[in-house]
Amino acid sequence: MTVTAGTSTLTKFADPMPLPARLRADPADPLPTFTVRTLAAERQLHSELPPTALWTYEGGFPGPVFEVRRGQRIRVAWTNGVTTPYPAVDAYLPDAPGNPSLTMNDPGVGAAQPVPGVVGLPAWLVTHLHGAVTGGGNDGWMENALFHGDAQLSEYPNDQPAMTLWYHDHAMNITSLNVFSGLVGMYLLRDEEEDRLHLPSGGQEVPLILCDRNLATDEFGRLTGQLLHKTSGTLPFLGPYTLVNGRIWPYLEVRPGWYRFRVLNASNSRTYRLHLLDDQDQQVTVGAAWQIGTDSGLLGAPLPLTAEGLTLAPAERADLLVDFGAFAGRALRVVNSAPAPFRGDPVPAGYVLGTPLPASRLPEPDVMQFRVLGEPPVPEFTLPTELSASYYRLTHALLPADHEHRMLGLAADPDGTLGLWELGVVPDSEAPAKGQVLDGIVQVTDADGKTTTYKRLARHFDDQLNWRIRQDGWEVWRILNLSGILHPIHLHLTRFQPLSIDAYTTTAFDPALGGTAGGEPVAHTGPLPIDPSLTGWKDVMRVPPGQLVTIAGQFRGASGRYMYHCHILEHEDAGMMREFAVMPGVVMDVDNGMGGMSGMDDTSGMDGMGAGG
Repeated sequence: MTVTAGTSTLTKFADPMPLPARLRADPADPLPTFTVRTLAAERQLHSELPPTALWTYEGGFPGPVFEVRRGQRIRVAWTNGVTTPYPAVDAYLPDAPGNPSLTMNDPGVGAAQPVPGVVGLPAWLVTHLHGAVTGGGNDGWMENALFHGDAQLSEYPNDQPAMTLWYHDHAMNITSLNVFSGLVGMYLLRDEEEDRLHLPSGGQEVPLILCDRNLATDEFGRLTGQLLHKTSGTLPFLGPYTLVNGRIWPYLEVRPGWYRFRVLNASNSRTYRLHLLDDQDQQVTVGAAWQIGTDSGLLGAPLPLTAEGLTLAPAERADLLVDFGAFAGRALRVVNSAPAPFRGDPVPAGYVLGTPLPASRLPEPDVMQFRVLGEPPVPEFTLPTELSASYYRLTHALLPADHEHRMLGLAADPDGTLGLWELGVVPDSEAPAKGQVLDGIVQVTDADGKTTTYKRLARHFDDQLNWRIRQDGWEVWRILNLSGILHPIHLHLTRFQPLSIDAYTTTAFDPALGGTAGGEPVAHTGPLPIDPSLTGWKDVMRVPPGQLVTIAGQFRGASGRYMYHCHILEHEDAGMMREFAVMPGVVMDVDNGMGGMSGMDDTSGMDGMGAGG
């Protein structure tokens, strides 16, 4: 199979899928210390391409996979060894909805223009271990980036259950560019609870790190291998080439039997909805794949992957088991059915999986191929009925009485930029008059018919710090999406579960005026089911447009200043990022006139907002 890109073609499933190097912490070492360098490197993304210039961790794209035991504290010196210029062309296409040149390759950069200044950017880098419980000074604060020759010294206690974490660059304003250049890697935490399951291991445990990229062409339309970060006026990056472990459309040879796949969506913006097709009959396989874990740990019991597929927004992870026992001698293909921009809609009726959707910025749905060999089979394995005995389904009733409430809006500003609107309750006396719209005032009607007036406290990164959180305290965050697309929201330090998801009519919100008219609130229309795959412990939550997602989590184990943000990296760089501080409660209780902001958004007594609240 081939795919046309300009006047060039790349053969699908031509290259074996590479496996990243491993970094294992010695259990006998009381404090293992690693030095991981960021290096410029050239790697072939496909055997038919010239080498591609990248920025990498230790020369690999993706970087090495860490393997660490729970409770095994390690130190990492993230050392900046990059001396080369930014390796990609960064190009801007004036907003043109539906223009296929945004994702399909064309000669050069087509109508797009190179973004001024990017070619001269320094290698200014900082690494964040995504999902880690670690002090604020170790977390990879985005303005603490480093130049060539400097080292970021981070310590990770790893006092967390078995889970799939990952690390990536997080430099202020340029995270999207640095990650796009290749700065990603996986980090696996193991514990005794996972050991007791005797899950597939060794060669039967495989990382699958997915991302999409675009490639520049020369004046003759031939692919040069150079990365092309091509965006539009309102849409973030979306590329036509899907990579798994740094290779475009690879294949993986597997033996009959069970495999464990640690899947990460490391894309800047693209959401994947993955399906496993049998190439023999082009039908989706059902009953062969099971999800056993989410972002932050194992589920209580395996979940079968259905024909609707597995959805992963940027930064989400899934721990999967797949049984290839019934497919000896056959090929299976992983395909994506998620259009872009993704809004959370189900697979359309009548859509044939694997069919390109160029108008929806999905010109090539293929992801990779599995080639199932004959003999010998892998060691026998029996799918357990119970996974994590420590897992429990979180409900509002299980939260301590002193938990805090927050209200967050995902909204477009009058100038069209997106922001994170931290909202605080104001008295009815400050509500707008009937029909009047006041900038930053939003009225919301909950499931009980009660209308609450909120005032915007902050929306952009440089606005004042509002949310101070007690260390080890539990919090409930209500996230209302007033924009038109899905946003994957990531909270640093904590893991959480969704308590409820509710539908809202958001047409009353006027982004041009920055609020809702008095007496015309954003209104609750009904509760929505929670997908079972979202009921595990998470650190990224998909928030579709017109929905209010209520999450709860504990901010335990560390303190400092952290971030929360949209993990569409172009959105994060453009302003969808805010900060919060975690402090010991006894310190917060010292009244020196500098604190006291933790309750600015007090929504006590509002537990009725949304089903399950």
